[in-house]
Amino acid sequence: MNITRIYGLFLRHFYLITRSFPRILDLIYWPSIQITLWGFISNFFAAHSSYYSGAVGVILSCAILYDFLFRTSIGFNMLFLEEIWSRNFTNLFIAPMKISEIITALVITALIRALIGLIPAILLTSPLFGISILNLGLPLAFLFLSLYIFGITLGLFVSAGLLRFGPSFENIAWSTMFLLAPFGCIYYPVEILPEIFQSIAFALPLVYIFEETRNILVNGTVSYENVRIALSLNAFYFTAAVATFYFSFDKAREKGTLINIGE
Repeated sequence: MNITRIYGLFLRHFYLITRSFPRILDLIYWPSIQITLWGFISNFFAAHSSYYSGAVGVILSCAILYDFLFRTSIGFNMLFLEEIWSRNFTNLFIAPMKISEIITALVITALIRALIGLIPAILLTSPLFGISILNLGLPLAFLFLSLYIFGITLGLFVSAGLLRFGPSFENIAWSTMFLLAPFGCIYYPVEILPEIFQSIAFALPLVYIFEETRNILVNGTVSYENVRIALSLNAFYFTAAVATFYFSFDKAREKGTLINIGE
């Protein structure tokens, strides 16, 4: 793995982001608006719900975590789609770049994109609502890490689909997170779901992440078992996503569809 090539691809996307005011505005605007909206909703529920009466920031904290996950996944997809839209994907191999180097560069850049939107949103919550997600303490680092890995995992699965099926798979890139959101139990306990849906939810790391977030904020306790299960599931899905990406790339190369991937 060549660090120089990884850094070169990272710089390409970094400059695309930082040299474009509309791109930066898009990254900051939507998370800030969403967090502000959910902040007022959180205040309402805190005043009218016994479940959240002792922890005003539960819904808002979960909204911030979910937005980080969403931005990570969509960010990875957008970076990959940039290569497709510009018909630059096949040019990367002239460098020559390896698949592992492309994935590494996109993973790092996706984190930068997510942080550009996340940091202003976190800074807004304290003066507007008197809440700081940093109150979660050390477990917050593990929660963010788990969300980051899962977001990248989803991005890899979608990118594999783009390689295998072409640009027609683009719609899946925008709908994946919305499809999984009900099973992630982001704003409500897993017990709310019907039993058949609970079995699906427990197979995803999301439910353990958001259940632990509520556990810390509502009960004031930390269960590292939830963190461990989430990271274990993430390791499994991430490995499967990387393998799927390599498989889709090999199939696209065998069929000769890589050259037309930007069409």
